[in-house]
Amino acid sequence: MARLALVLLFLLATSPAHAEEVAEHASSRLRYGLSLRDGRQADVGPGLTYEGFTPNDVAAVGTVWLGTSWLGAWAGLQREAFDLREGALRITGGSLWRASVGPRARAFLGPVRAELGAGYGFSQLPHFNDSAEPVLLRGVRHGAVVGGLVRFPLMLGLQLEARGELPVSLWVRDAMGARAEATGFSAGGALLVPLRRAERWTGTLVLDFQHVQDTVTLEDGTQSWQRLRRMGAALELAWHDGVRKTRQVPVPVPVVVVPGSVRFHVLDGRTGAPLPGARVMVEGEAHVADAQGLVEVASLSPGPVSAQVTAEGYASEEATATVEEGMRAELEVRAAPLPPPTGALRVTVVDARTGAPLPDIRVSVGTAQVRTDLTGQVVVRDLAPGPVAVAVASSGFRSADEAAVVLAGQESTLSVPLAPEKKGTRATLVGQVRSVRGGKPLAATLLITKARVRARTDAKGAFNVQVRGGTYRITISARGHLSQTKVITLREGERTILNVDLFPRGKR
Repeated sequence: MARLALVLLFLLATSPAHAEEVAEHASSRLRYGLSLRDGRQADVGPGLTYEGFTPNDVAAVGTVWLGTSWLGAWAGLQREAFDLREGALRITGGSLWRASVGPRARAFLGPVRAELGAGYGFSQLPHFNDSAEPVLLRGVRHGAVVGGLVRFPLMLGLQLEARGELPVSLWVRDAMGARAEATGFSAGGALLVPLRRAERWTGTLVLDFQHVQDTVTLEDGTQSWQRLRRMGAALELAWHDGVRKTRQVPVPVPVVVVPGSVRFHVLDGRTGAPLPGARVMVEGEAHVADAQGLVEVASLSPGPVSAQVTAEGYASEEATATVEEGMRAELEVRAAPLPPPTGALRVTVVDARTGAPLPDIRVSVGTAQVRTDLTGQVVVRDLAPGPVAVAVASSGFRSADEAAVVLAGQESTLSVPLAPEKKGTRATLVGQVRSVRGGKPLAATLLITKARVRARTDAKGAFNVQVRGGTYRITISARGHLSQTKVITLREGERTILNVDLFPRGKR
């Protein structure tokens, strides 16, 4: 979220203040999809871990702009279906709601569009009465919310959208009204596919993904953590100014012959959006386009007339129109955007233990593949302004993934410490198997097929298994109880605790 906020501030700061006005007045997005949820709750009981797939995930977002200005307002509402299951048995479930509303600002850096909003946010967060007999409860969080998005154009009219949201809790209560604490964030992206463009509205298909993470801590120390990955499709409708067609409009004239006029409509050659503030030079006189990109030049003699059209960030264009007596000619001029200026990034790779520079280390900056010099540094030039991914990898060290922001005409710096990689030490998995009925220890069997390990618990239901580091699917079974399967990642040289509570067969 911190890096996303930095990118948004960079885009806003480099745009001319209030100079980029667009014709869009309002938009609405209706979304339907599904969600993948997993989480856990740590409490005084045996604890609870859950995961699952839930359909019927819906959301709606609306934005309204003050005319064609940079300031507006937004509101959003989304419903999250919730199901907690043990195999085919549904244990508990329900619906959770989120809502937010507040002012919003927008700005443009060439074809890139950035929006930043802040306001009030409401969320229902899940927790359970206890892990032995779980029942879904709904905590409530009221707070301030800060969010934004960046939209990049792609080929064939497609657009790519990245967005994020960070709530700041002001008032949190659990389902019984007791004071609680909550933290979280959301981030996501979308691919926008144009469907229909009419005179005053456009329709767009949005292929959407969102990652939501929340943690709730109750007064008694119980902590409930959940992660939600939402996927779906949405229809977005946007309302804007109509597109004027080139036409000849007769001008009332007196009996005597009068000069004609030309009205220029200056547009972005890539998106078709108006270019307010563009300069049109006709017969040595400069004219400035209004908010709709329109410039009208009157009192022109009949015959051909040439114009020079310039706009900040666009290539200069020449246009020619034919003026007729007593008529007004309309001419559409599309300006081609200039390629953005470039910047450079200096990456320094050091040993995380000693701070010493590391030479000949492989560094990936965007699509560029380079290696550090004897001082542990590498400089990559001709990078487009904005965020760029940096990946560092070397034998004997853990790989590192970072992000940096490239500034136009400047050299940015990034220091990446590499930690040594631990090898050769087995991972240790310990824990206890109990029945949810009374917490009685069970004589159970642990089967780790990938590692070819089959272990039995002792008289206290405890187990201790050593395997190589990796991700394993572990099946725990005991007589008279439903089996459970867990997927867990173990790191070499580390000790991991896994406590499992099994449900008796036939338990409802």
